[in-house]
Formats: sequence, C-alpha cells, structure tokens
Amino acid sequence: MPQGVTSRSHLSAGAATQVAWAGQAWNYGEVIDWILEGPEPVPIRQITVYGEPVLHQRAAEVTVFDDELRELVADMHTTMDAAHGVGLAAPQIGIGLRIFTYIYADQDTAPERGVLINPKLTLSKVSQAAPDVDEESEGCLSVPGLSFPLKRADYAKVEGVDEFGKPISFEAHGWFARIMQHEFDHLDGLLYVDKLVPKWDKRWLKAKKSLGWGTPGITWLPGTDADPFGH
Repeated sequence: MPQGVTSRSHLSAGAATQVAWAGQAWNYGEVIDWILEGPEPVPIRQITVYGEPVLHQRAAEVTVFDDELRELVADMHTTMDAAHGVGLAAPQIGIGLRIFTYIYADQDTAPERGVLINPKLTLSKVSQAAPDVDEESEGCLSVPGLSFPLKRADYAKVEGVDEFGKPISFEAHGWFARIMQHEFDHLDGLLYVDKLVPKWDKRWLKAKKSLGWGTPGITWLPGTDADPFGH
C-alpha cells in the first residue's frame, strides 16, 4: 500500500482519485478502507455435537500441506479460543482430517499453543482404579455443558507434523497428556463419553436422551451461542 495514507483527511477536492500499487490501480477510498479496517478476521467455525457422523468415523490422513490447510488450522485456533477450549479436533468442525490444535500453558515440554497433524501417541499404562470425579473429569466441546470422569494414561509421547509438514515430537504428562489423548481419540471417531465406565455411562446415556443428541445436524457457534460451560 502507498506510504503516508492514514485517513480520509489526506484527500482534497483536487487530489487524484487513484494510486498505482502492486501493478494495479487502486481507488483512494479503497486504500484507506483497507488500512483502517485491517485484514479480514479469521472465521469462527460451527462446532458439531455428538451424533454428527464425522465425529464417529476415523479421520483421513493429511497428504497436502498448502495454504488451504494452513487456513483451516488458523480457523481451528480461532474457534478453539472463542469456545474457551484447550483443544479442538478437525472432526469437531465437520472436517474429517487427522488434525488437532491445543493450548495449554501449564507444561514445559512443548509450545504453549500448537497443532498436531497425522499424530501418533505412545502411552503409559492406564490405571484400572475407578476414575476420580474431582481430579479426572473431562468436558468436550462436542458434548457441550457436560462433564464425566475418565481414567487416562499419565504420560504420552507425542509425534506428528505441523501445518508446514515439519516434524514435531514431545512428551506430555498429567493433564497435558490427557488433552493429547482426548483430541487424538477424536481422530479415531471416539469421544470421551464413548469410554466411560458403566456407572458414568448410564448417566451419560440418560443425559444424551434428555438433550435429544445422537442425530446429525446439531451444532453450536462459539462467541454467538451461549457458552455451554459458563466461561
């Protein structure tokens, strides 16, 4: 864009109405609007709710790493943030690809914010003890407003690539490892409520019936619809 144009006060009755930039003729009004408005915002995507087929199918490997993929990853980060989530898998926005984003500050083994594409997890053994309702309860943006306890491995070695195809590898412990497992399950068509022990599974099935979930077409839009978790 031309230098020095910051407001419409630069225009006068006798001023030229166009400027050449990047090989094109631009109307001054268009130039000023572009400067004042800034770039277009990254869109927030609708989040699919339990029962949407894409949530219950194994997602496909990513094979093309292009601008379209990077735009999708940017949309996922924006949607995750708008929903106050710590993770978001592509199937949750209706895209059947093996991608998930995350944000989690309370760890020092990986970047606070990131994306995993075509990930692989190596897990420690999962305890057979009953899950602790206070310490091990999970929520899910595709099961909005509900929370149930679930045992997970306390350690995960995480491998994959980023949106440019660059390899990623790190170790996750505790709650960060739980996030990795939760999002990875989405890529295999599993939600955390599909893995509950019988006591909690009964409560989940009752809640699902009451809410009318289990059929396609139910979504919610972060930042527009009421926050199901009350953030």
